[in-house]
Amino acid sequence: MHITFVKKILADGTPCAKCADVQERLEKAGQMDRIDEVIIADERDPESPGMKLAAQLNVSRAPFFVVRDEADAEPKVYTVYFKFAKEVFGKTSSKRDQSKEILNDNPDLDFI
Repeated sequence: MHITFVKKILADGTPCAKCADVQERLEKAGQMDRIDEVIIADERDPESPGMKLAAQLNVSRAPFFVVRDEADAEPKVYTVYFKFAKEVFGKTSSKRDQSKEILNDNPDLDFI
């Protein structure tokens, strides 16, 4: 299995806050050592490796993960960390963490 973690640099040159949060979660859970490759999608450079990969896979949000079981296998793309962690690492997360990620990913939603 080969796992690629794609994080973004915003157009103003700052790192993506959500990407930093996900990386912190990976490190805290001891999962970073299972990531084979980290690629940067730099919004200022459409030719950056991460931007090219995002275009190739039709992904419009970051961070995201690309998982290949075999070198020539069709990749599986994850744009939600908790789903990635559960399906790839078998890690479950709390309902609260899952809900926070959903709200962060969908600013048009609000608490009820």
